[in-house]
Amino acid sequence: MSDPTTIRRLYGRRAGHKLRQGQAALIEELLPQISVPETGPIDAMALFGDDRPLEVEIGFGSGEHLAGQAAMRPGSGFIGCEPFLNGVVGALAHVRDGGLDNVRLHMGDALEVIERLPDASLERVYLLHPDPWRKARHAKRRMVNHGPLDLIHAKLKPGGEFRLGTDDPTYCRWSMMIMNARRDFDWQAASASDFLTRPADWPETRYERKARTKGHEVWYFRYLRV
Repeated sequence: MSDPTTIRRLYGRRAGHKLRQGQAALIEELLPQISVPETGPIDAMALFGDDRPLEVEIGFGSGEHLAGQAAMRPGSGFIGCEPFLNGVVGALAHVRDGGLDNVRLHMGDALEVIERLPDASLERVYLLHPDPWRKARHAKRRMVNHGPLDLIHAKLKPGGEFRLGTDDPTYCRWSMMIMNARRDFDWQAASASDFLTRPADWPETRYERKARTKGHEVWYFRYLRV
């Protein structure tokens, strides 16, 4: 079955509303300073100039979770990947306003970046409120598929953490089915409260707030790499 590792296509509009002058300045001035290099192998030394723990967020939306994590752990390096321009602008504003020097951004496909990292180099990988692709014929587009998970597993350190958040019941059921079929990730849940309650070190996203205002349940999954 094909999945995002073989399809290699990003769906949806890359840009939304027209950027204001200040937003355009962020793209022109700040983004080049903190962008992940476009080619070649990458590691903590190449990105941050030292050997530090690395974490990756796949599709960071407007960057509030990415910025929150980076602020909590200034000694770690955070790589955020997002194909959509307006989301990148949001993350850049968080980086600027928070004075965050431990964030690097990639405006494009996260898999292209993850592939270039050394094996067993990541402390955490985040996938929060991904596009659910609810129709069965679109299931191959979901990031929770064995191809991307094989790659994530390879890049996580033993004991490293994969975090998945969703408010979509279809994606929740699909993810549980896919993850439960694997033996290389250990689900960190002893009771229902463990995946129905957001952990304290899991900053809220605007997608989550929006889901809550609509009365949706939100599920928080934590898996450790075996």
